Amino acid sequence: MNQFRRFRDAAISVALLAFPFFVLSANLKDPSDTNVVDRLILQGSAPIQYIATEFARSVSGVLEDYVFLVQVKHDNQRLHRELGRLEEQNRQLRVQARENQRLRDLLQLRERIGGETVSARIIGKDMLPTFRVIRVRLDRGERDRVKRGMPVVSSEGLVGQIQRTFGRYSDVMLTVDPRSAIDVQVPRTGARGVLRGTGDNDRYACQIQYLQRTDEVRVGDEVYTSGLGQRFPASILVGTITKVERKDFGLYQQVRVSPAVGFSSLEEVLILTQGSRRQSVLEGGDLDEGDEGP
Repeated sequence: MNQFRRFRDAAISVALLAFPFFVLSANLKDPSDTNVVDRLILQGSAPIQYIATEFARSVSGVLEDYVFLVQVKHDNQRLHRELGRLEEQNRQLRVQARENQRLRDLLQLRERIGGETVSARIIGKDMLPTFRVIRVRLDRGERDRVKRGMPVVSSEGLVGQIQRTFGRYSDVMLTVDPRSAIDVQVPRTGARGVLRGTGDNDRYACQIQYLQRTDEVRVGDEVYTSGLGQRFPASILVGTITKVERKDFGLYQQVRVSPAVGFSSLEEVLILTQGSRRQSVLEGGDLDEGDEGP
């Protein structure tokens, strides 16, 4: 029994080893030279070859799809990192462009003023309605030139005046401070009054006091410094009238003004020294004889 089993296993092994040889031999023969055995081998092996080919094709397709998806994932991750890098670079370029534009505007303002100025950078802000000041740091060691009451301007218009100084630092009282009083004029009609801050909690706003009811002003009129009082040069833009209210009684009308300067985004300013305060910032001309500064 054991010998028969060993003989059977040996015969099966020989057949399995010989079968590929006969299949290969039958496939390599010229069709005209095949015999009955070759044709039987080809006919019997064809389904097996078909199944093996389809299985190999399926496995190959799955592997190719897997490799493709892995590659796509890697490409997506690489593109995502590249997109993040480009977005950060674009953001930095926009910040630099805005800063360069601010510096160009400040340089143009300095050239337009023509007199002596001191540049400074905003380092602190106080939003309290009763004490609206910002703190600035001088760009150069010229602290002895900056005095209390000197005008502070930006490329947008009048910021305020120096309230106090200490070393290279100064506090600026803004035009919207209730304690600030600036003689202003509406160039369209020549109407004059005193600009004071309203001290509103939720916005920056001013009002013109002592503007007579007969003075013609309207919403949209621009308001400039008049040059009176020898504190501010004439023709510095202060703001735009946003509301006009005339009552049936009283000598004066109530006029609201929106400041020209965006205080929340302010970063650099110019401090006008004695030399520049004798000139008109907007027009570059001399003040009236009675308005000339000290």
